[in-house]
Amino acid sequence: MSMTENSAIRVRYAPSPTGHLHIGGARTALFNYLYARKNGGQFIIRIEDTDQSRHVDTGMESQFAGLRWFGLDWDESIDCGGPYGPYRQMERLPIYQEYVSRLLASGHAYPCYCSEAELEQERADQEERGEMPQYRGRCRNLSDAERARFRAEGRQPTIRFRVPADHTYVFEDEIRGQVQFHSNDLGDWIMVRADGIPTYNYAVVIDDHLMKITHVIRGEEHLSNTPRQLMIYEALGAQAPTFAHLPLILNQDRKKMSKRDESIIQFIEQYRELGYLPEAIMNFIVLLGWSPGIEQELFTREELIARFSLDRISKSGAVFDTEKLNWMNNTYLRATNIDRVVDLAVPHLVKAGRLPVGELGPSLRAWVTALVSLYLEQLRYAAEIVELSEIFFAEEPAMDAEAMAVLAEVETPLVLRALAGKIDAQVSASFTVEGIQQLLKEVQAETGFKGKKLFMPIRVALTGQTHGRDLQQTIWLLGRDKVLARLAK
Repeated sequence: MSMTENSAIRVRYAPSPTGHLHIGGARTALFNYLYARKNGGQFIIRIEDTDQSRHVDTGMESQFAGLRWFGLDWDESIDCGGPYGPYRQMERLPIYQEYVSRLLASGHAYPCYCSEAELEQERADQEERGEMPQYRGRCRNLSDAERARFRAEGRQPTIRFRVPADHTYVFEDEIRGQVQFHSNDLGDWIMVRADGIPTYNYAVVIDDHLMKITHVIRGEEHLSNTPRQLMIYEALGAQAPTFAHLPLILNQDRKKMSKRDESIIQFIEQYRELGYLPEAIMNFIVLLGWSPGIEQELFTREELIARFSLDRISKSGAVFDTEKLNWMNNTYLRATNIDRVVDLAVPHLVKAGRLPVGELGPSLRAWVTALVSLYLEQLRYAAEIVELSEIFFAEEPAMDAEAMAVLAEVETPLVLRALAGKIDAQVSASFTVEGIQQLLKEVQAETGFKGKKLFMPIRVALTGQTHGRDLQQTIWLLGRDKVLARLAK
């Protein structure tokens, strides 16, 4: 049974503090955020930290930093509080224990004293018989005396849920339609480990129930968890939320994206460090499985909120297209304030040793702004400025066979000597983009060469390239001394 339509919308993103914010987690958070904001609801962030073996001390700070950079805000969490706290699972252990006691008393749960070795043997025997491995309920109906004997042996029990036989669990998924599971395919499962820490499928239900979560929007990998969670809702006589399971994110081979897949940059922090814009990342991620229903592809956050709905989310996997992401980010870079792009590019030029550490003076800042502007049309992300602008920092340009062929042409020495002579005769103050344009006109008049015959030798001599960005801007950015040195060579 799902929440009624007129309930106040409450959704949650529940990360584990196990590392940086992953693309998949960012999409889950974004879809929950957009759904809450579209419907005037509440967006909650809850920390699921019961798996202490995978805990990373800075993991939660990194998650929050990624979400904030990404452009999200939330209504309740560990940093801003709220009426349904604590919002960290390890601080909710007494709450879980209270509900465990209820389920034990009602017979829906029981203590299991099986050792790991016994369970492993049971699994091996089942596999040998060709059966699907599952717990067969060895401790389901122990007598008080048997339990006392196990306790005397020092065995610490887990708590298992007593799965009802011959029961079909049916729910209406907002994305996938009707989904059903049969209880006979599931063995009695562990709700609480021997150390007293609850497992995911138990804790998540208690949290969602007490925090009045109305819609659980999460990845497809959680679909198989749903029947176990429905069992807890049913046992408690509680109303289950509405479920919506998002499609997988696929790599460009249309295979499920693995965290070990090096063909895709997978963490939000990496995109931030490379100089992507958060609004581009948000725009790209929202289209991984959701369709706006129109041909438009670029949206502001406000436009996304206005258009978002669960019924436009696809069932099929969404392909992560890096080329499309780079096109999108380039579009956003070209549309934003140039000073913002420069601020993103400077750290990369500093790290590469191209610029001094510290604040740039006005003249150097102006030069860097012109440099970034020169490459803005092809800049996919800010870190690329280092490779794109290498010609301005190298001692001398590298020449390939095509460039050497241009330098060997008969008119090249005439053009280069004419340009060098005119620059040398010009005062330094006249070395401006406009002044350079005038010099090129004078070289044309003096040599009689124009077009490719004029500009190709100059470009190759100064940059080593037969094609490139605006020539006058390039000459000015190289600077008078470097230009004269390269022409002389």
